[in-house]
Amino acid sequence: MSSEKSLAIVIRLVDFSETSCVVTLFTEDFGKISALAKGGRRPKGPFESALDLLAVCRIVFIHKLSDALDLLTEAKLERRFRAASRDLSRLYAGYYVAELLNELTDENDSHPNLFHTANSALSFLDSDKDVATTVLHFELQALHVLGHLPSLTHCVGCGSQVDVKKRVAFGQQDGGVLCQNCKSGRRQVISMSQGALETMRALVALGKSHPFVELVPGSHGGELRAIMNQYITNLLGRRPRMYDFLSALAVHSPSTENSPTGHSSC
Repeated sequence: MSSEKSLAIVIRLVDFSETSCVVTLFTEDFGKISALAKGGRRPKGPFESALDLLAVCRIVFIHKLSDALDLLTEAKLERRFRAASRDLSRLYAGYYVAELLNELTDENDSHPNLFHTANSALSFLDSDKDVATTVLHFELQALHVLGHLPSLTHCVGCGSQVDVKKRVAFGQQDGGVLCQNCKSGRRQVISMSQGALETMRALVALGKSHPFVELVPGSHGGELRAIMNQYITNLLGRRPRMYDFLSALAVHSPSTENSPTGHSSC
């Protein structure tokens, strides 16, 4: 057993006993880990109240080589997430970031770029940056880092470059845009506007940096939210719990191209 150090985001807390808890952390150096924090529930315990959900901490833990939980021995608070006192939509968006980190990653699978993207997203949610843009940017960057980013330039059916005019077919199950020849006969195909597609491409091109100028126009924000909701639901095989609390980010739904039988009708 070895003692390790890292910067970490607290993404889940579960009571273990009257004084201890099991904490799930997304770390900069080791990816997601689950650790027992003995005395973690004590207000004046060994972790100095650092183990708050969405807090960023510098941690020390003993890494177990077996399937047993790691042992958290130290946590010093770097930044607490305080958005709940100002805006519930920011709090729910922060919870959603934590949910995606937990659901999309495996234990001990290091993704430093994803850590920095999540850390920036939480920082922006805790400030005055636009919530919808921050959430969408984080989703796209997380999907890109983890190899799940939908194809936004080439047809997922034949690989040809898709010519975007006013609208383009997007296959939720297929994982990206479809050309005119490949879209017929496929299930869960929606019609995406050119503006929505260009916004997604721009947010992906930003990498782990964040747009200070809002890139999600009001006319496309609801469409993009609905597209991402369904895409990530298909990816996870279930609807993320926080979608019910993020309804404010999805005002409009994209028009569907599915007929009652589930096939493209355009």
